[in-house]
Amino acid sequence: GVQVETVAPGIFGTRWPLPRALPLVSLIIPTRDRHDLLRTCVESILARTAYRHFELLVVDNQSRCPDTLAYLEALARQPGGRIRVLRWDRPFNYSAINNFAAAHARGEILGLINNDIEVTEPDWLGEMVSHAIRPEIGCVGARLLYPDGTIQHAGVVLGVGAVANHLMRGMPGRSPDHFGRLWCTWNPSAVTAAALLLRREVWARVGGLDEASLPVAFNDVDLCLKVRALGLRNLWTPQAELIHHESVSRGSDTTPEKRARFLGEVATMRTRWGPLLDQDPAYHPDLTRVREDGALAMPGEAVPHLDGPSEALP
Repeated sequence: GVQVETVAPGIFGTRWPLPRALPLVSLIIPTRDRHDLLRTCVESILARTAYRHFELLVVDNQSRCPDTLAYLEALARQPGGRIRVLRWDRPFNYSAINNFAAAHARGEILGLINNDIEVTEPDWLGEMVSHAIRPEIGCVGARLLYPDGTIQHAGVVLGVGAVANHLMRGMPGRSPDHFGRLWCTWNPSAVTAAALLLRREVWARVGGLDEASLPVAFNDVDLCLKVRALGLRNLWTPQAELIHHESVSRGSDTTPEKRARFLGEVATMRTRWGPLLDQDPAYHPDLTRVREDGALAMPGEAVPHLDGPSEALP
Protein backbone atom coordinates (compact mmCIF):
# COMPACT_ATOMS: atom_id res chain seq x y z
CA GLY A 1 0.00 0.00 0.00
CA VAL A 2 2.99 2.36 -0.02
CA GLN A 3 2.82 4.89 -2.85
CA VAL A 4 5.91 6.34 -4.52
CA GLU A 5 5.95 9.87 -5.90
CA THR A 6 8.48 12.23 -7.42
CA VAL A 7 9.28 15.04 -4.98
CA ALA A 8 12.12 16.62 -7.02
CA PRO A 9 14.02 15.70 -10.17
CA GLY A 10 15.63 12.32 -9.54
CA ILE A 11 14.35 12.16 -5.93
CA PHE A 12 11.45 9.93 -4.91
CA GLY A 13 9.31 9.95 -1.80
CA THR A 14 6.94 7.44 -0.23
CA ARG A 15 3.43 7.87 1.12
CA TRP A 16 2.52 5.30 3.72
CA PRO A 17 -1.16 4.32 4.04
CA LEU A 18 -3.39 5.20 6.97
CA PRO A 19 -5.65 2.50 8.46
CA ARG A 20 -9.41 2.63 8.01
CA ALA A 21 -9.86 3.11 11.75
CA LEU A 22 -7.83 6.27 12.27
CA PRO A 23 -6.01 6.48 15.63
CA LEU A 24 -6.89 9.40 17.89
CA VAL A 25 -4.01 11.88 18.18
CA SER A 26 -3.63 13.97 21.33
CA LEU A 27 -1.82 17.21 20.45
CA ILE A 28 -0.27 18.76 23.58
CA ILE A 29 0.38 22.52 23.44
CA PRO A 30 2.09 24.11 26.48
CA THR A 31 1.63 27.88 26.61
CA ARG A 32 2.17 30.99 28.69
CA ASP A 33 0.72 34.36 27.68
CA ARG A 34 1.34 35.45 24.05
CA HIS A 35 -2.27 34.80 23.03
CA ASP A 36 -1.39 35.91 19.50
CA LEU A 37 0.97 32.96 19.03
CA LEU A 38 -1.40 30.53 20.69
CA ARG A 39 -4.35 31.71 18.63
CA THR A 40 -2.38 31.30 15.40
CA CYS A 41 -1.27 27.81 16.47
CA VAL A 42 -4.69 26.54 17.58
CA GLU A 43 -6.74 28.10 14.81
CA SER A 44 -4.36 27.02 12.06
CA ILE A 45 -4.51 23.44 13.37
CA LEU A 46 -8.30 23.52 13.48
CA ALA A 47 -8.75 25.20 10.10
CA ARG A 48 -6.00 23.65 7.96
CA THR A 49 -5.49 20.08 9.15
CA ALA A 50 -6.99 17.43 6.87
CA TYR A 51 -6.56 14.61 9.45
CA ARG A 52 -9.52 15.32 11.73
CA HIS A 53 -9.29 12.59 14.39
CA PHE A 54 -7.41 14.60 17.00
CA GLU A 55 -7.88 16.39 20.30
CA LEU A 56 -6.06 19.48 21.56
CA LEU A 57 -4.74 19.68 25.12
CA VAL A 58 -3.71 23.29 25.76
CA VAL A 59 -1.66 23.44 28.98
CA ASP A 60 -1.59 26.88 30.58
CA ASN A 61 1.59 27.52 32.55
CA GLN A 62 0.78 30.53 34.74
CA SER A 63 -0.49 32.94 32.09
CA ARG A 64 -1.19 36.44 33.42
CA CYS A 65 -2.11 38.32 30.23
CA PRO A 66 -5.85 39.15 30.31
CA ASP A 67 -6.21 38.53 26.56
CA THR A 68 -4.59 35.11 26.92
CA LEU A 69 -6.79 34.18 29.88
CA ALA A 70 -9.89 35.25 27.97
CA TYR A 71 -8.84 33.20 24.94
CA LEU A 72 -8.18 30.14 27.12
CA GLU A 73 -11.63 30.49 28.64
CA ALA A 74 -13.15 30.71 25.16
CA LEU A 75 -11.30 27.55 24.14
CA ALA A 76 -12.49 25.70 27.24
CA ARG A 77 -16.12 26.60 26.41
CA GLN A 78 -16.01 25.23 22.87
CA PRO A 79 -18.48 22.36 22.46
CA GLY A 80 -17.62 18.86 21.35
CA GLY A 81 -14.79 18.05 23.74
CA ARG A 82 -12.08 18.36 21.07
CA ILE A 83 -10.25 21.08 23.03
CA ARG A 84 -9.37 20.83 26.70
CA VAL A 85 -7.53 23.47 28.72
CA LEU A 86 -5.35 22.12 31.53
CA ARG A 87 -3.62 24.22 34.20
CA TRP A 88 -0.01 23.79 35.29
CA ASP A 89 0.39 26.32 38.12
CA ARG A 90 4.08 25.70 38.82
CA PRO A 91 7.38 27.10 37.54
CA PHE A 92 8.16 26.33 33.90
CA ASN A 93 9.33 22.75 33.37
CA TYR A 94 8.74 21.66 29.80
CA SER A 95 9.20 17.98 30.58
CA ALA A 96 6.84 18.00 33.56
CA ILE A 97 4.17 19.94 31.65
CA ASN A 98 4.13 17.43 28.82
CA ASN A 99 4.21 14.44 31.17
CA PHE A 100 1.25 15.93 33.04
CA ALA A 101 -0.72 16.45 29.84
CA ALA A 102 0.16 13.00 28.49
CA ALA A 103 -1.43 11.48 31.59
CA HIS A 104 -4.70 13.27 30.65
CA ALA A 105 -4.53 12.42 26.93
CA ARG A 106 -7.01 10.02 25.35
CA GLY A 107 -5.15 9.35 22.11
CA GLU A 108 -3.23 6.31 20.95
CA ILE A 109 -0.68 8.76 19.55
CA LEU A 110 0.80 11.70 21.44
CA GLY A 111 1.86 14.86 19.65
CA LEU A 112 4.15 17.46 21.25
CA ILE A 113 3.45 20.83 19.63
CA ASN A 114 4.97 24.22 20.50
CA ASN A 115 2.59 27.13 20.88
CA ASP A 116 4.57 28.98 18.19
CA ILE A 117 3.87 26.41 15.46
CA GLU A 118 1.69 27.43 12.51
CA VAL A 119 0.03 24.97 10.14
CA THR A 120 0.22 25.86 6.45
CA GLU A 121 -0.12 22.47 4.72
CA PRO A 122 -3.21 20.27 5.29
CA ASP A 123 -1.48 16.89 5.08
CA TRP A 124 1.07 17.43 7.86
CA LEU A 125 -0.67 15.39 10.57
CA GLY A 126 -1.76 12.52 8.34
CA GLU A 127 1.80 12.23 7.05
CA MET A 128 3.25 12.11 10.57
CA VAL A 129 0.62 9.63 11.79
CA SER A 130 1.29 7.33 8.81
CA HIS A 131 4.86 6.92 10.08
CA ALA A 132 4.14 6.98 13.82
CA ILE A 133 1.90 3.89 13.53
CA ARG A 134 4.64 1.83 11.85
CA PRO A 135 5.87 -0.66 14.48
CA GLU A 136 9.54 -0.09 13.64
CA ILE A 137 9.30 3.72 14.01
CA GLY A 138 9.59 5.69 17.26
CA CYS A 139 9.58 9.51 17.24
CA VAL A 140 8.45 11.30 14.07
CA GLY A 141 9.55 14.86 13.34
CA ALA A 142 8.43 17.44 10.80
CA ARG A 143 10.10 19.81 8.38
CA LEU A 144 9.98 23.16 10.19
CA LEU A 145 10.55 26.48 8.46
CA TYR A 146 11.18 29.93 9.83
CA PRO A 147 8.61 32.51 8.68
CA ASP A 148 11.09 33.65 6.00
CA GLY A 149 11.04 30.16 4.43
CA THR A 150 14.47 29.01 5.61
CA ILE A 151 15.00 25.71 7.43
CA GLN A 152 14.54 25.66 11.19
CA HIS A 153 14.51 21.86 11.62
CA ALA A 154 15.46 19.03 9.27
CA GLY A 155 16.49 16.54 11.95
CA VAL A 156 18.82 16.80 14.93
CA VAL A 157 22.51 15.90 14.72
CA LEU A 158 24.29 14.79 17.88
CA GLY A 159 27.58 16.44 18.78
CA VAL A 160 27.00 19.69 16.88
CA GLY A 161 27.84 22.09 19.68
CA ALA A 162 28.06 20.68 23.18
CA VAL A 163 25.18 18.22 22.82
CA ALA A 164 23.10 18.45 19.62
CA ASN A 165 21.69 20.89 17.12
CA HIS A 166 19.46 21.17 14.09
CA LEU A 167 20.79 20.10 10.71
CA MET A 168 20.64 22.60 7.82
CA ARG A 169 19.29 25.41 10.00
CA GLY A 170 19.05 28.65 8.05
CA MET A 171 19.40 27.08 4.60
CA PRO A 172 16.80 27.94 1.95
CA GLY A 173 13.78 25.71 2.43
CA ARG A 174 13.77 24.65 -1.23
CA SER A 175 17.53 24.21 -1.48
CA PRO A 176 18.81 21.10 -3.32
CA ASP A 177 21.46 20.84 -0.53
CA HIS A 178 23.60 17.68 -0.15
CA PHE A 179 22.19 14.78 -2.16
CA GLY A 180 18.66 16.12 -1.76
CA ARG A 181 18.56 15.47 1.99
CA LEU A 182 16.01 18.24 2.58
CA TRP A 183 13.63 16.44 0.21
CA CYS A 184 14.05 12.92 1.61
CA THR A 185 12.55 11.09 4.55
CA TRP A 186 15.44 9.89 6.70
CA ASN A 187 16.25 8.42 10.10
CA PRO A 188 18.15 10.93 12.27
CA SER A 189 19.09 10.00 15.81
CA ALA A 190 16.72 12.68 17.14
CA VAL A 191 14.04 15.19 16.14
CA THR A 192 12.76 18.29 17.89
CA ALA A 193 9.75 18.24 20.22
CA ALA A 194 8.48 21.45 18.64
CA ALA A 195 6.41 19.07 16.47
CA LEU A 196 6.88 15.42 17.41
CA LEU A 197 4.58 12.38 17.29
CA LEU A 198 4.97 8.95 18.83
CA ARG A 199 2.77 6.11 19.99
CA ARG A 200 1.54 6.32 23.57
CA GLU A 201 2.89 2.84 24.32
CA VAL A 202 6.38 3.93 23.26
CA TRP A 203 6.11 7.04 25.44
CA ALA A 204 5.15 4.83 28.38
CA ARG A 205 7.99 2.38 27.78
CA VAL A 206 10.64 5.12 28.07
CA GLY A 207 8.89 7.01 30.87
CA GLY A 208 8.13 10.19 28.90
CA LEU A 209 10.37 13.22 29.31
CA ASP A 210 12.97 13.59 32.08
CA GLU A 211 11.46 16.28 34.28
CA ALA A 212 14.03 15.87 37.07
CA SER A 213 17.29 16.36 35.16
CA LEU A 214 16.16 17.93 31.85
CA PRO A 215 13.38 20.42 32.65
CA VAL A 216 14.01 22.72 29.67
CA ALA A 217 16.80 21.79 27.26
CA PHE A 218 17.62 18.54 25.44
CA ASN A 219 14.65 16.61 26.86
CA ASP A 220 13.50 15.86 23.31
CA VAL A 221 16.96 14.58 22.30
CA ASP A 222 17.01 12.42 25.42
CA LEU A 223 13.53 11.09 24.61
CA CYS A 224 14.59 10.19 21.08
CA LEU A 225 17.74 8.44 22.26
CA LYS A 226 15.75 6.44 24.83
CA VAL A 227 13.35 5.44 22.05
CA ARG A 228 16.27 4.54 19.79
CA ALA A 229 17.68 2.36 22.58
CA LEU A 230 14.50 0.27 22.34
CA GLY A 231 15.54 -0.68 18.81
CA LEU A 232 13.14 1.73 17.08
CA ARG A 233 14.12 4.19 14.36
CA ASN A 234 13.30 7.87 14.70
CA LEU A 235 12.17 9.55 11.49
CA TRP A 236 12.04 13.00 9.90
CA THR A 237 9.69 13.66 7.01
CA PRO A 238 9.80 16.70 4.71
CA GLN A 239 6.24 15.95 3.62
CA ALA A 240 4.95 17.30 6.94
CA GLU A 241 5.80 20.99 6.76
CA LEU A 242 5.03 23.62 9.39
CA ILE A 243 6.10 27.16 10.27
CA HIS A 244 7.97 27.53 13.57
CA HIS A 245 8.30 30.94 15.15
CA GLU A 246 10.83 29.31 17.57
CA SER A 247 10.56 29.81 21.29
CA VAL A 248 9.23 33.35 21.04
CA SER A 249 7.16 33.12 24.21
CA ARG A 250 9.74 31.44 26.47
CA GLY A 251 12.70 33.76 25.93
CA SER A 252 16.40 32.95 26.00
CA ASP A 253 18.70 31.41 28.60
CA THR A 254 20.64 34.57 29.49
CA THR A 255 20.26 34.93 33.27
CA PRO A 256 22.88 33.34 35.59
CA GLU A 257 20.24 30.98 36.96
CA LYS A 258 19.18 29.84 33.51
CA ARG A 259 22.77 29.49 32.41
CA ALA A 260 23.53 27.28 35.42
CA ARG A 261 20.48 25.15 34.69
CA PHE A 262 21.52 24.80 31.05
CA LEU A 263 25.04 23.71 31.98
CA GLY A 264 23.54 21.12 34.31
CA GLU A 265 21.44 19.77 31.45
CA VAL A 266 24.52 19.62 29.23
CA ALA A 267 26.33 17.65 31.94
CA THR A 268 23.39 15.23 32.22
CA MET A 269 23.42 14.58 28.48
CA ARG A 270 27.21 14.17 28.34
CA THR A 271 27.10 11.68 31.22
CA ARG A 272 24.13 9.74 29.88
CA TRP A 273 24.85 9.71 26.14
CA GLY A 274 28.48 10.77 25.75
CA PRO A 275 29.61 8.14 23.19
CA LEU A 276 26.60 8.82 20.95
CA LEU A 277 27.10 12.58 21.22
CA ASP A 278 30.71 12.17 20.15
CA GLN A 279 29.79 10.07 17.11
CA ASP A 280 26.21 10.29 15.88
CA PRO A 281 25.47 6.96 14.15
CA ALA A 282 23.16 8.77 11.70
CA TYR A 283 25.75 11.38 10.67
CA HIS A 284 28.92 10.73 8.68
CA PRO A 285 32.10 11.24 10.74
CA ASP A 286 33.72 13.31 7.97
CA LEU A 287 30.98 15.97 8.19
CA THR A 288 31.28 19.08 10.33
CA ARG A 289 30.21 19.17 13.94
CA VAL A 290 31.01 22.87 14.27
CA ARG A 291 28.45 24.20 11.80
CA GLU A 292 24.87 23.11 11.07
CA ASP A 293 25.16 22.98 7.27
CA GLY A 294 26.19 19.31 7.06
CA ALA A 295 29.25 20.17 4.95
CA LEU A 296 32.60 18.38 5.04
CA ALA A 297 34.65 19.08 8.15
CA MET A 298 37.66 21.28 7.57
CA PRO A 299 41.10 20.15 8.84
CA GLY A 300 41.76 21.59 12.29
CA GLU A 301 38.11 22.23 13.15
CA ALA A 302 37.59 22.17 16.90
CA VAL A 303 34.50 20.46 18.25
CA PRO A 304 33.23 22.56 21.19
CA HIS A 305 32.39 20.87 24.49
CA LEU A 306 31.24 23.00 27.41
CA ASP A 307 32.63 20.55 29.95
CA GLY A 308 36.23 20.31 28.76
CA PRO A 309 38.83 21.23 26.17
CA SER A 310 37.89 21.26 22.51
CA GLU A 311 38.71 18.30 20.31
CA ALA A 312 40.62 19.12 17.12
CA LEU A 313 39.67 17.22 14.01
CA PRO A 314 42.64 15.74 12.07
